[in-house]
Amino acid sequence: MNGTVTAVSSNGEYSFTKPNRDSITLLAGLGVEGDVHAGVTVKHRSRVAQDPTQPNLRQVHLIHEELFAEVGAEGFRVAPGDLGENITTSGIDLLSLPVGTLLRVGDEAVLEVTGLRNPCRQIDRFQDGLLKRVVGRDETGHVVLKAGIMSVVRHGGAVRPGDAIRVQLPSQPHRRLKRV
Repeated sequence: MNGTVTAVSSNGEYSFTKPNRDSITLLAGLGVEGDVHAGVTVKHRSRVAQDPTQPNLRQVHLIHEELFAEVGAEGFRVAPGDLGENITTSGIDLLSLPVGTLLRVGDEAVLEVTGLRNPCRQIDRFQDGLLKRVVGRDETGHVVLKAGIMSVVRHGGAVRPGDAIRVQLPSQPHRRLKRV
């Protein structure tokens, strides 16, 4: 299972959306250079309020571009960076990856998948009703979080649209993603 980077985004200020960039630089152990969520400890405001010393398992946010088409079919218009992701992907079922999966992005960067993004009410502030489209239930009634995955940077490097993403699954047994 391999894919492609379709867009990269970052923002040095707290804002729900992130503007697209020509490239971003990933910094090992920190996240996206110049992004407000980069750091060793948590940077998301709700997490900081709980415990500012928690490790930052949400350094880099990835969303699959296929989600935009899915919600677009229901009348929502979502583009890369709109939901605050740093890397928009194509061709990888991000939500099915297990914890510890390595994503080799471009020539150098390596991300380690830590968990699912926990969608929040800000999604409805962006577009009313969208939150219900990115949080669903599967056929057994279990909650399915579709707003992307979170990761930490294991090896830094530049990332650009068009870069290949190579998936390296961890050793068995695989652990399902949970929200982080």
